[in-house]
Amino acid sequence: MADGDDGRFVIGLMTGTVLGTGLAMLFAPKAGSELRTQLSDQAAALANRAQEGARRAAENAGRWAETGKEAVNEWVERGREAVSLGTEEAQPYVREANARSGAGDGSQQS
Repeated sequence: MADGDDGRFVIGLMTGTVLGTGLAMLFAPKAGSELRTQLSDQAAALANRAQEGARRAAENAGRWAETGKEAVNEWVERGREAVSLGTEEAQPYVREANARSGAGDGSQQS
């Protein structure tokens, strides 16, 4: 899930829980103290699940960020190697072109 999807899921979960709790209060034939205890327990369980979900999302984000950094560093290194290799391979052609134009022997006229 994307980071935005996680947030929307948690908001939907909380909204559903609040609505369900409200409906349960309306239709439950329990004593007030028993209902309050049950609601308190459900709220605590929901808070624990939300904290666990946030912790997992943070861990995943950290792992994805690290993976991204590693990939960028690898591509930068490959780019440097390609430039270095290309420069080495191009040197004989540059020398040949300079020799043809006379740039390498100081014989150019002004």
